[in-house]
Amino acid sequence: MRTALLVFFPTVLAAACATTAPTATSLVPAASHAIHVSVPVIEHPQDETAAWWFRDGAAQAAERGALAGQAKNVILFVGDGMSLPTVAAARILDGQRKGGPGENHRLSWEHFPSTALSKTYNTDMQTPDSAGTMSAMATGVKTRAGVISIGQSAAFGDCAGALAAPMTTLWQLAAGSGMATGVVTTARATHATPAATFSHSASRNWESDAAMPDEALAAGCVDIARQMIESPYGNGLDVLMGGGRTNFMPADQVDPEYPEESGRRKDGRDLIATWQQRHPGGAYVWNAAQFAAAPADAPLLGLFEPSHMQYEHHRPDDPAGEPSLAEMTRAAITRLANNPNGYVLLVEGGRIDHAHHDGNAYRALDDTIAMSEAVEVANALTSADDTLILVTADHAHTLSFVGYPARGNPILDKVRETGKDGTLALAKDARGMPYTTLSYANGPGYTGASASQPAGPKTFPHKPKDYQAAIGRPDLTRVDTAAPDYMQEALVPTTAESHGGDDVGIWARGPGSEAVRGSVEQNVIFHFLLQSTPFLRQAVCDAGSCNADGVPVELPAAIPAKRP
Repeated sequence: MRTALLVFFPTVLAAACATTAPTATSLVPAASHAIHVSVPVIEHPQDETAAWWFRDGAAQAAERGALAGQAKNVILFVGDGMSLPTVAAARILDGQRKGGPGENHRLSWEHFPSTALSKTYNTDMQTPDSAGTMSAMATGVKTRAGVISIGQSAAFGDCAGALAAPMTTLWQLAAGSGMATGVVTTARATHATPAATFSHSASRNWESDAAMPDEALAAGCVDIARQMIESPYGNGLDVLMGGGRTNFMPADQVDPEYPEESGRRKDGRDLIATWQQRHPGGAYVWNAAQFAAAPADAPLLGLFEPSHMQYEHHRPDDPAGEPSLAEMTRAAITRLANNPNGYVLLVEGGRIDHAHHDGNAYRALDDTIAMSEAVEVANALTSADDTLILVTADHAHTLSFVGYPARGNPILDKVRETGKDGTLALAKDARGMPYTTLSYANGPGYTGASASQPAGPKTFPHKPKDYQAAIGRPDLTRVDTAAPDYMQEALVPTTAESHGGDDVGIWARGPGSEAVRGSVEQNVIFHFLLQSTPFLRQAVCDAGSCNADGVPVELPAAIPAKRP
């Protein structure tokens, strides 16, 4: 049944696009799906615009053949901070845990047939942040660091600018068109990556009204949690799971798991109750038992921690119990698959990034392996005939491989090299000290020391210290560097390890995945997903926002909602 409900979208792209005349060109994608399409060829403007980013991304996807995709469902997996060295190290660790040497092992997505590289820079930053990068993937438009799904014309923290430049997201398009939508994360549900699906904000920090400046509230800006729950697009989120429940609770409400915690909202809104009212047959859960008992054919809201969910390493020790990322992925797909129009789902391994920032490779790799298990669940539950699965990262980190360890050397251990006689021995630095295979370019694992602070290995979690001039590295000979709490050494002393500016990988399978190849701008990921999904693409074209070959070249002012 179809309704006449209209869902409105910003018109800024349509207006801006009028300044650039499209030029038709014949483009040939992968040979197995060769088609000819006309897409705009646009000169890079002196001053970039959201419209230019959108059309340029559309062109990159179309010329690779994304329009040949016939996907009903779309699943985007984002390993937050999952750099290529992180993938390689996690692959080796997973393989070694399973009894092999590790190097020849593959994580689940490494079996996918299509791969590409994603250029992650923000419009104002060479090394990006998670807000700007996920916004690019969610909207098809690159933007500034620190902002959520708005164009780059608005500065960070500029409420008025943000209100004037919202960029409609793939999840909003899907919900408004009658598809099911879901978000799963191990971070707070209002954190930068999940926030970019259903909110627009001048600051990634505006997760609740309590975190917003008074002037922004007075100017009409709305916090991320409220936007996630009160979205005007269709039914909003059918499935939302992660941490951060205090951002959805009023300040006078005590947390159900930790009595010393309470809600953070100053406006008195109970957004959990609001979601339940919007989804009367749905279930709200906050622990493992409730999660297991939730009906499999109804919407689901799961908020399992006041802040971020536990690292995978700590999850078994959580008193109330938390589902794994794989279990949440299974629950989301089971529910979203009930919609005959299909679904769009985000799954984020959010804490990979946090462990890297703490200089702790063990937890970063452990959570990467947990995401691999989640991807395997999605691969098993869906068909490559109708579901496009795309796995990527939002940005990199500074983790690196050091030295020449022998094959099969434990990835978290010290470097052991093969000598001329064929035996293994600890590799030594220029001062005769052993070192680990993995290290960071910067971070809290810096082990230089002053005369008043002897050098030595640090352990997780790290408390910032006043670093002074280095006088030498510690002797790691008898240190268990494979222990979960060991912090890898860092070259530059910083209180938190930083992101990296290098490219990240994209892996894909399913309809439209053949287009995922080469080196692309990060915002092209949105266009891969949109162009490969006929139901969603047709809704955009019906609103007059496609060119003659059916390429969405701008976001529509309005599209008719389509209901099952």
